[in-house]
Amino acid sequence: MVTVKGVDPRGTQHCETSALGVLLRHQGLDLSEPMLFGLGAGLSFIYWDSKNMDFPFLGGRVKPFELTRNLAAGLGLELVVQETGSARKAWENVATAIDAGRPVGLQLDSYHLDYFSTKVHFGGHIVALYGYDEHDAHLVDTDQQGGAVSTGLNSLARARAARGPMTARHRSFTLTAAGKVPSLESRIIPAITGCADAFLDPPIANLGHRGIEKAGKLVPGWLQRTDAPRRDLPQAALLMEKAGTGGALFRNLYRDFLAECAQVVDSGHLRTGHRLYSEAAGLWTEVAALITNAGESGDEQCLARAGTVLRDIARIEREAMESLSRLRGEAPAG
Repeated sequence: MVTVKGVDPRGTQHCETSALGVLLRHQGLDLSEPMLFGLGAGLSFIYWDSKNMDFPFLGGRVKPFELTRNLAAGLGLELVVQETGSARKAWENVATAIDAGRPVGLQLDSYHLDYFSTKVHFGGHIVALYGYDEHDAHLVDTDQQGGAVSTGLNSLARARAARGPMTARHRSFTLTAAGKVPSLESRIIPAITGCADAFLDPPIANLGHRGIEKAGKLVPGWLQRTDAPRRDLPQAALLMEKAGTGGALFRNLYRDFLAECAQVVDSGHLRTGHRLYSEAAGLWTEVAALITNAGESGDEQCLARAGTVLRDIARIEREAMESLSRLRGEAPAG
């Protein structure tokens, strides 16, 4: 068995930040999960629906791997990404890194992993690989999936080779703190204002605060959108609360990030953003409960109420991001 020494196999709530935490702690950089999420400008929103989808999807973060790229750029880390169409070459890429004593991040389809508790195809799942033997790969996933876990090498190969929405071509990556990492204080404000800019001025109406407002108009019709409301509506709500989001569609993570930032940066705009995201997080959990109740009871009034709350959330988050965008004038040097 080959195992990277000095790995802290601590799973957290969200897959990408769990993997990033493993890789960065091995480089001597131990940041909280909310800080990783926020410095990676991970917060977003998308209302995703198309003809080939059984049911709409509400997403609360940027697309897979964008968070990793944002974090590496912001902290001045060397990010080396390898992709290939060859399963043999893909394994060589990761085995070479493990043999050299470096943990590796992998993007794959979680459906094929032996330990995964819910068999749903998701091609944007990210894990950290820190060891292997002749039969199994040893990974770090979220707390919900078991933290330090193992899966058969064949199942890992299938997961990495999968094709479909959000998948990558056997993507693997390493992170290196090559030089002096910038101070957190110098990186907090650019990360927050960059996230706010994208949220306030989305390119299409399905994204950002406009997407939340659109969801407020469309969610009330969800009972007519499905032939299996007792399955589809509770499942949609479960994805909002439990599927590695940290609860409240990632708003709990962003709220906690802003609270941590407020200990470093003294700003009324930051405190306002934190207060508003604390409010929004509670409302997102309320929306998930209303959607679940609608699916189980068939009561359209639950969805009408959810639509009203979503429109309130769109306003609250827009106001929060407008306040946070004003941090730009307070950015410290360095």
